[in-house]
Amino acid sequence: MAFSKQSRKQTIENLKNTPLDLLIVGGGITGAGVAIQAAASGIKTGLIEMQDFAEGTSSRSTKLVHGGIRYLKTFDVGVVADTVQERAVVQGIAPHIPRPFPMLLPIYDEPDSTYDMFSVKIAMDLYDRLAGVTGTQYANYTISREEVLQREPGLKKDKLLGGGVYLDFVNNDARLVIENIKEADELGAMVASHVEAVGVLHDDNGKVIGLQAKDNLTGETFDIHAKLVINTTGPWVDKFKALDKGETFTPTLRPTKGVHLVVDDSRLQVPQPTYFDSGADDGRMIFVVPREGKTYFGTTDTDFTGDYEHPTVEQPDVDYLLAAINNRYPGADIKLDDIEASWVGLRPLIAANGSSDYNGGGANAGKVSDDSFNALIHTVNEFEDKKATREDVEHAISNLKTAHAEETLSPSQVSRGSALNRSDDGIITLSGGKITDYRKMAAGALALIRTILDSEFNVTTKEIDSKKLQISGGHFDPTNVEETIKFYTRIAKEVGMSEEEATDLANRFGSNTGRVVTYVQNGAADGLSLKETISLRYSVNEEMALTPVDYLLRRTNAILFHADTLPTLVEPVVAEMGRLLDWDADEQAAQLAKTKEVIAETQLDALK
Repeated sequence: MAFSKQSRKQTIENLKNTPLDLLIVGGGITGAGVAIQAAASGIKTGLIEMQDFAEGTSSRSTKLVHGGIRYLKTFDVGVVADTVQERAVVQGIAPHIPRPFPMLLPIYDEPDSTYDMFSVKIAMDLYDRLAGVTGTQYANYTISREEVLQREPGLKKDKLLGGGVYLDFVNNDARLVIENIKEADELGAMVASHVEAVGVLHDDNGKVIGLQAKDNLTGETFDIHAKLVINTTGPWVDKFKALDKGETFTPTLRPTKGVHLVVDDSRLQVPQPTYFDSGADDGRMIFVVPREGKTYFGTTDTDFTGDYEHPTVEQPDVDYLLAAINNRYPGADIKLDDIEASWVGLRPLIAANGSSDYNGGGANAGKVSDDSFNALIHTVNEFEDKKATREDVEHAISNLKTAHAEETLSPSQVSRGSALNRSDDGIITLSGGKITDYRKMAAGALALIRTILDSEFNVTTKEIDSKKLQISGGHFDPTNVEETIKFYTRIAKEVGMSEEEATDLANRFGSNTGRVVTYVQNGAADGLSLKETISLRYSVNEEMALTPVDYLLRRTNAILFHADTLPTLVEPVVAEMGRLLDWDADEQAAQLAKTKEVIAETQLDALK
């Protein structure tokens, strides 16, 4: 089914002329999750996004579907329970995207250490019980100092005690968004990128009846009418609220900036995702993740007040991460010139929720009082003897008392909790949260939306089980991922690709691989492999890739994890997109210049 620049024109005409039940503002993971569920429920749905889908926060995460590992520091059972359960749901509805990849947590005998070998085992056991993986191949275990160094010889040896290993999932955040968006479109939602909300429409009683929108590609302004409007704009939530002249509001978000850096794995090689204290006595923890022949590490958490549309990596961000990584891998000596790529994103943290943070910290920096910890251990032992329930354990965790609570919260100590509310004039806002929780957040919003449509507009919609609503590319048995991907790999190989190329294609597109390979009919484009050609053609025609950056950064990971291919890849991609989208010479030149500008920024040329 076409989902392209051409189909976008018709979609915008439909948005102009069709009274909607629901208009979603924001095409990141939250809006995409609401769109797929609303469309499946029979709700007449529209979605507008002012940039490319996932161009903001939703393509700039740590690229893991967390099981709540970051929250083990403060034993935040509510967050851990939600995330580990939702992780399994996401894997079921998007089986071609998140993949299990156990995490290593080295334990050091340092004053600011989050865990010792005893407490990490207790935390991991609780984590496994909440995740339901106790007794499975993914159950946690501890390893000795020698075993840690056998896995990662480059790790700092001084004061290393051992390590813990537990389950986490790697993710492709931007692909998760676009596959939700594509499925919503298939289900009948009217979805358009590069359409910006510029005003709020009210009826004579002051109730919201839609939005004034601007097509950022043509400059045209038009009205979209809808019974309900939901704000899912992530870090832009407060900025969107400011458009609503019918309401007064107090800002609710405290955006923080998170930075990740990428180096070749020849400079820093790790066999599995690794997670450790920053070493800066600041309550933060650092991820180091292997991916596609590269290693990336992050993240930072600093308050942000700059340009939301264009946050940048600054020298202090680089200095902080290099200090942390070179402290833990003292022989690596990673320098600025080693950085091949970077990304920076804003987190839509809710300022009022002071609890456990995105980066693993909390108001107690992970420390609890002896009495609270002993009470927890007692309850766990009772649970093991079947004298206490899971609810008793959860209650004990929830009641942990901090030993040294701080009076004020640092940027890395703001909760990633979500909020759902409705203003007096009718706009619904779904804010905060994290990528792992997107389906659950959307389900909560949809329950409210269905209730309002029924009670206020007499619109009856159908109830769906969103835990079984598979996204585009994910229409296969989630318990048989490996064999299914092998099947799609064979399909790709049959049209002339190598095993490696076919496997990469099958992992990227899942059950859509059969559609992708239909684009072989015109052969490879000049300067591109057959695999790259059909991937590009499919993304332009069926994934709304409108620019080379859309394709090279968000439909694929080329800019982030394949910097060595860019010098020979960029110009052929621009040329083929120009052919597909009818660009003249001036437009091709402009697109090439913009792509090179983005690559230079990603590669930190200005700092080098």
